[in-house]
Amino acid sequence: MSRPAWIPEDLRSYDRASFVHDLSSATAVAFLAIPQGIAYALIAGIPPVMGLYAATLPTIVGSLFRSSRHVITGPTNAVSLLVGAAIAQDLGGDPASIAITLAFMVALIQLAAGSLRLGIIVDYVSGPVVLGYITGAGTLIAVGQLPNLTGTEGTLGYIGHRIHFWVSGLGETDPVALAMALGTIAVILAFRRLHPRAPGVILATGLALALTVAFDLNESGLRVVQDLSPITAQLPPLSLPSFSLMAILVPHAFAVALLSMVESTSVARSIASRSGQRLNISREFIGEGLANLTASLVGGYPTTGSLSRSALNEREGGRTRLAGIYSGFLVILGLLIAGRWLNLVPIAALGGLLMVVAAGLVHRDQIRRVLNSHSGDRVAFLGTLLGTWFLHLDQAIYLGVGISLILFLRRARMLRARDLVVDQRGLPREVAISRRQEGPDGFHQPGLRYCNEIHVLSLSGALFFGAAGELQNVLDDVLAQPRIQVLVLRIRWSHSFDMTTADVLVQAARRCRESGRYLLLVGSSVRATRYLKRMGVEAAVGEGHLLARQPELWFGALAQAIERALGIVGEHRCGQECPWVGSFTSGDLGTSRPAAARDAR
Repeated sequence: MSRPAWIPEDLRSYDRASFVHDLSSATAVAFLAIPQGIAYALIAGIPPVMGLYAATLPTIVGSLFRSSRHVITGPTNAVSLLVGAAIAQDLGGDPASIAITLAFMVALIQLAAGSLRLGIIVDYVSGPVVLGYITGAGTLIAVGQLPNLTGTEGTLGYIGHRIHFWVSGLGETDPVALAMALGTIAVILAFRRLHPRAPGVILATGLALALTVAFDLNESGLRVVQDLSPITAQLPPLSLPSFSLMAILVPHAFAVALLSMVESTSVARSIASRSGQRLNISREFIGEGLANLTASLVGGYPTTGSLSRSALNEREGGRTRLAGIYSGFLVILGLLIAGRWLNLVPIAALGGLLMVVAAGLVHRDQIRRVLNSHSGDRVAFLGTLLGTWFLHLDQAIYLGVGISLILFLRRARMLRARDLVVDQRGLPREVAISRRQEGPDGFHQPGLRYCNEIHVLSLSGALFFGAAGELQNVLDDVLAQPRIQVLVLRIRWSHSFDMTTADVLVQAARRCRESGRYLLLVGSSVRATRYLKRMGVEAAVGEGHLLARQPELWFGALAQAIERALGIVGEHRCGQECPWVGSFTSGDLGTSRPAAARDAR
């Protein structure tokens, strides 16, 4: 029976097996969302229950309306830190009102961006800028939790002042709090090492709760959640934003909205590169905006796509968007059943959990890669990182965006992608991809000859972070054609590679390998070849599949790539009608005359 067109594609063939997988995945996600929601609210400086509210109905709405079927919307560490920074500036409202109003304003910005199809804006915030902010956020979260680990007083201010204040108060360390924090860290890390699939976070939090209740530790002075703000076992309440705060929150709202869109899109693209799902970034913005609008109406705070819970959803076998919807309902159920017990979770245990989270935000391999990249990537990373330490966090976001725009203005070029085919004279010719038509026997165009097994794509222009989204779309369109077995990318006229586009090539190579196909990169300059090797692209495409330019031969590297492609596919599969068989590999084109070169360009 056919399903209505308005039903999302992943739900049109929903069956019992999908339900079992989705419910199992949702249970794992909910178990992680409950302690994370409380802990992330601690980062934001708001009542812990608001973190739970943000993981209920906003998660359901986000899963229902966004294009990704795996991304779980809810509270995250990076956005929580930005919300906490806004609250710490004493803007004239109570923390809950500021958080709710921010969620409402972020929703309006994201809904406008999605409606105006401004998904391209996330492509102009480079990977090193995001890495710089996330790394800075990790260090700030860790420094912020030091007082919770030792049971001492903390303070606000810049990172150096906060560390100095904490060190000066170490003489008042509470040994019970320190033991609870270190024990929580040890349990989480032990489960990650010995049983990676076990819910280590919920087990560590549950153990801390059990010890607190068994030994009545809260009566002995150990701070627990209810000392901050009690959690009531009730449904999320109706709330409204404070319109009087909106004018003063504008710069913070734009910073939160931008970070939320970048983080959510990065999560969605990362998972889609493995699952092969096609994304609609504008629809992602609308789904995220509706989730934040819901958060502002149910006592939550700004949300975005969670990397940890989304990855868990995918890893546990969630098949459709209903996994996210189920998880939101399960968090509501957990709030109603265990709400009063959550009040007794030790703050020190949450501090230990956040220390593990903070350590996970410092991606050492990625930092080494960006430091090995060119000066533009290094400046973007280090500038944003230092901005998180010495500026207000919203200012650090704008600093990173400013650096990205400056780099863009210096290096901006249009990415040009064209098919390379063979004309009736046996010479290579570039044609626009949009002119390629699909017939019953594959792709064809009058006067030109195509191969259905081997696709040659010629790229020109600057392949830097601003072109990463366009490059991803081009590769998605080509790899969506199941008959293509080998994709040859001719990058002779491409330049300005950076880490962001290198990651796109690495993900495309992995996607090809997982589907039994091959990606060959052809014609890069010596300098670009060295850079791509350093960024791990050669390791991803396979040894011998990154072919550098041969200056003495106009089509030498391409001819060599075609020979390898034919060896992979097999001439018998292509057939004698294949335009590459017997023509391009004969050696004539390897020493092609300038006239042939003009035809190809």
